[in-house]
Amino acid sequence: MSTEPALPAFIHRTDHPDLPVEVVHQARRCLLDLIGVAAAGTGTSLSKILRDHASRHAGGSRQTSGLLFDGRRVGAAHAALANAGTIDAMDGHDGHRLAKGHAGVAVLPAVLALMDGAPGRVMGDLLSALVVGYEVCLRAGMALHRTAADYHSSGAWNAIGAAAVGARVLGLDEQATCHALGIAEYSAPRGPMMRAIDHPTMVKDSSAWGAQAGVAAALLAREGFTGAPAELVDGALESHDLGVRWRITEQYFKPHPVCRWAHPAVQAGLTLAREHDLPIDEIEEIEVITFDAAARLRTAAPRTTEEAQYSLPFALASALVHGELAPDRILAPQHDEAALELAKKIRSTPSAEMTDEFPARRRAEVRIRFTDGRSHSSAPTLADGDPESPLSDDVLLEKFEDYTRPLGRRRSDSIAEVVLGEMDRGVDELTRLLMAPI
Repeated sequence: MSTEPALPAFIHRTDHPDLPVEVVHQARRCLLDLIGVAAAGTGTSLSKILRDHASRHAGGSRQTSGLLFDGRRVGAAHAALANAGTIDAMDGHDGHRLAKGHAGVAVLPAVLALMDGAPGRVMGDLLSALVVGYEVCLRAGMALHRTAADYHSSGAWNAIGAAAVGARVLGLDEQATCHALGIAEYSAPRGPMMRAIDHPTMVKDSSAWGAQAGVAAALLAREGFTGAPAELVDGALESHDLGVRWRITEQYFKPHPVCRWAHPAVQAGLTLAREHDLPIDEIEEIEVITFDAAARLRTAAPRTTEEAQYSLPFALASALVHGELAPDRILAPQHDEAALELAKKIRSTPSAEMTDEFPARRRAEVRIRFTDGRSHSSAPTLADGDPESPLSDDVLLEKFEDYTRPLGRRRSDSIAEVVLGEMDRGVDELTRLLMAPI
């Protein structure tokens, strides 16, 4: 079975002593951020439904893994499903512009599904596996968007990264590794992403099913199940620079728990609020000039957290009303009467120039007009968090502390200490903290 010759070697031989310092540092940042978002995501109905589903239908499995912040143990593939869903439930996790989606949301659950309870694993092993998963995921995502006519959801390609992680942790040989990648690609959910944008529901960007497909693929390959060659690996995936160019360092991090496409408008609006007096009750209309995909985030009166996360009008309105965009505002948008009233006054206008720049650049301009005729306009704005304007370690830590508030300060601090600590600390120290119920 053919595959890019460099890929299996990269999957199995990449180890933390050989990783550049900045790559390890970024992996820690990704891990901390994903855990924080997962803690916030446990409060959603999406997370509860998937955790209960996993426990009900895979609770008696022989090889089990814990559910994040839950206390129950289920079969590995179902643990990946539920844990990825928990992260994805609160749309605050990291992503990559050119992949147009998210790797870590599937990669971390895959790592945990197969390392939780495995003896002898240390944090260096976990971080190395995380890096491998990101590198495979992001290249597969860019390859898919380059070769497919439709815009597919993240699960379509992050399943391949999850399978790579599974192959590595399970110690599959080269042939079985190739089969795992092939099984994952063939079974990955190629969801039509813009349908989820137009109709926001719990399917999100299908990362939960990508994580499940990837872990199941690795487990099946270990048992001798075979898969068709993975086209995103054979020829399409840019593996020539594996171990040279580290795509994980190109990740963006989100200051706000909503679709990244809404962030430029939110940042532009908050900048205007800092610079000018913006009496909310005197606003007559807000126009957002942005790229076409962002303009389709148009649910003005969200009733669920999923609708709120994919609503540019609500995200901007909530930020302007409250001076920030906090997770609790996104959890129950139907109760935020002031933001809902302002959201009715917000309209989005697609810009041909900004649309042509997407996805490499994502910009928005906000124009606010008041009832007395006054108006304020922002400059075309790029959101903070991209590699060119990264969130600092201190800002990411503050976000983590905010999102993990339900865990209590002692537990939150203990998680951060393990994530940011020595490479030889046992993974079981981390999983005990992550899998215990809130």
